[in-house]
Amino acid sequence: MRLHPAPTPLLLLTALAACATPAPPPPADPPAPQAEAEPGDPAVVPQPPADPAPPPAPDPLDTVQAGAFDNGKMWTFDAPPTEYLESTYGFSPDDDWYARARLGALRIPGCSASLVSPRGLVLTNHHCARDFVTQVSDEDENLLDDGFYAAALEEEREVEDFRADQLIEILDITDEVRDAVDAVTDAQARSALRDSLTDAAASRIREERGGEEAGIHVEIVSLYNGGLYSAYVFRRYGHARLVMAPELQIGYFGGDPDNFTYPRYSLDFAFLRLYGDDGEPLETGDHFVWSRSGTTAGDLVFVLGNPGSTSRLQTVAELEYRRDVEMPALLGFLASRIEAIQGYLDGRRDEPGIDEIRNSVFSLLNAQKAYTGMLGGLRDPYIIARRDAAERGFREALAADSALAAEHLPLFDQMAELQARKAAVAAEVHAFAVLGNPNFESTPILRTLATFRYRNAQQQGVSEEELEGLLDGLKAVANRPRELDEALLRARMRGLVEALGADDSSVRTLLGGRSVEVAAAALMETSVMADSAKAVDAVTGGTPDAAADPAFAFVEGLLSRYGPFRGVMSSVGPEEEAIAARLGRARFELDGTRIPPDATFSLRIADGVVSGYPYNGTAAPAHTTFYGLYDRHYSNPGAEEWALPPRWINPSAEFDLSTPLNFVSTADVIGGNSGSPLVNRDLEVVGLLFDGNIQSLPGDYIYLPDLNRSVAVDVRGILEALEEIYGAARIVEELTGGRSR
Repeated sequence: MRLHPAPTPLLLLTALAACATPAPPPPADPPAPQAEAEPGDPAVVPQPPADPAPPPAPDPLDTVQAGAFDNGKMWTFDAPPTEYLESTYGFSPDDDWYARARLGALRIPGCSASLVSPRGLVLTNHHCARDFVTQVSDEDENLLDDGFYAAALEEEREVEDFRADQLIEILDITDEVRDAVDAVTDAQARSALRDSLTDAAASRIREERGGEEAGIHVEIVSLYNGGLYSAYVFRRYGHARLVMAPELQIGYFGGDPDNFTYPRYSLDFAFLRLYGDDGEPLETGDHFVWSRSGTTAGDLVFVLGNPGSTSRLQTVAELEYRRDVEMPALLGFLASRIEAIQGYLDGRRDEPGIDEIRNSVFSLLNAQKAYTGMLGGLRDPYIIARRDAAERGFREALAADSALAAEHLPLFDQMAELQARKAAVAAEVHAFAVLGNPNFESTPILRTLATFRYRNAQQQGVSEEELEGLLDGLKAVANRPRELDEALLRARMRGLVEALGADDSSVRTLLGGRSVEVAAAALMETSVMADSAKAVDAVTGGTPDAAADPAFAFVEGLLSRYGPFRGVMSSVGPEEEAIAARLGRARFELDGTRIPPDATFSLRIADGVVSGYPYNGTAAPAHTTFYGLYDRHYSNPGAEEWALPPRWINPSAEFDLSTPLNFVSTADVIGGNSGSPLVNRDLEVVGLLFDGNIQSLPGDYIYLPDLNRSVAVDVRGILEALEEIYGAARIVEELTGGRSR
């Protein structure tokens, strides 16, 4: 799996904006010639007996009880869980321990990372650095498939559009935000005021600490749906170079079939280095030490990272809407775009620019598998019953507090009514899923939407500077291969037909009585919006009026049906937010920080124990080894997912196949945790998080540690590969400080 933040929102609440999607991994080359395996080699290191299987779900379901940690263990550094750690593990970290943990961790775009040397060396996942690998490849190179290692400092390659955030301070600003917001009753006005106040607070705090010139970045983080507001002050680093990344085939070994599974055999790691403005490696006193011994089953570990988002505080009514409407719509979108892009990729593996398109389909495949697992959890009666039990307990606690009861108990019914309003436009939810996404929408639609923005701004008399910015947005929609663009356009049109019906008046108008194939081909053939230069000329007046273009007619028809739907969703959103905020406040008043808040792509600390688990009638071991890697390769001849890169086929005699490669723990993680370091009590790096097992996928809305496991690369496996496969002695020396392994 690729633990990136989940795509939010599913739907754009404005047709003229784009939503974010996650970014995952890839397949590879045909298998290289096979070497002879050593007979009788074990596939895994022997482990203690696995934990006993959890008891079957109680029957009837109304006897199900909520668990103490159903809301998870993603603890904040605002309120570190010292008492809990002491009572659970007999471990009581002090303020210095938390400070060192916080300063050694980093957040990079979409992922987590960590500092692992005094010279700015950064450890993260291969899939988090994959775009950088593609970016630094020269025309005659394919570093994504061949791997990269800078044998000397001067060979490290500079990456663009990089940032790494180090959390240096946390300030509680709850009172200055909440008191003002509480005085406003209208939901939309409250939301607007809150945004204004938090923006102002972030600007003030940033300037007090030297501003952007000093590398300061401030974010206001809302916890418990507004129960707390914290200003997170970051030191932002903007210069980095790629140091090392293995071949894609070894970084994503097992491909999509192994994604979200365990046992695993993946070396999903990469190294970058932070540089200062002077072009020299950054001196980083705050960094983690590389562990000498790794972990054994039963060890306490901590994941230090930035989980993207969870929904563990949502009501059952919200989860039921997601189960019945939102998730199926998203999965329909993903399936159609995967089909379109994979159809284009067939037979085009070596064409220029193909790696970016490969990356996009890897992202979609990862999301598809993740959301399939999440939907499966929502359809599990036991899980819904357990969430319902937790909600009943919350209601009972509210009812017992007269100050909270009258105001908050009606909110559950109000939230359910809002979900019913959204469910009434379920067909439109499917039809307009992820409308306007820049990665997966055809360019004629994207350019037409950008043109509408530009024309609307002209009519409103905005400044020339703003107009120029909007025009730049249109210019930024680059040309795509014609066949791929047409496939994406067909996918959008076919989605409208499937969701609204072929006889729907809007669909008939949009297609003009033609089939999807004919309508899409005609638009691509005749629209100036299918070409970047022609589109810009049309919008700026260099060619006949763009309004007469068939893409304009199609998008105008699209938006005429989208408008009423957008009205429903736009009105519901602020009301949902207001109810969630009030319930979050009430929960915080009852429980304080005893229960962690939902994830917000901000730094958290998650405790766990290294532990195997029962699965498929047998036991998944706590650790796997390189023996298992080669077993997967030779047991799947001809399958590219398990094909080893050439340099791995005949390793040297010094290569120790018994070295631990991956391991699992009970640590609570979610999208955004990719690249998080796993550390021990001494803050030594023992692992690198890259995945979760299938049983972890319902973790968006409930944490069930019986079978939920996070999957990490073992630091011993990384060192063994660096030294014996890649000859990367320079990195080994830097990581170990010359210590004997």
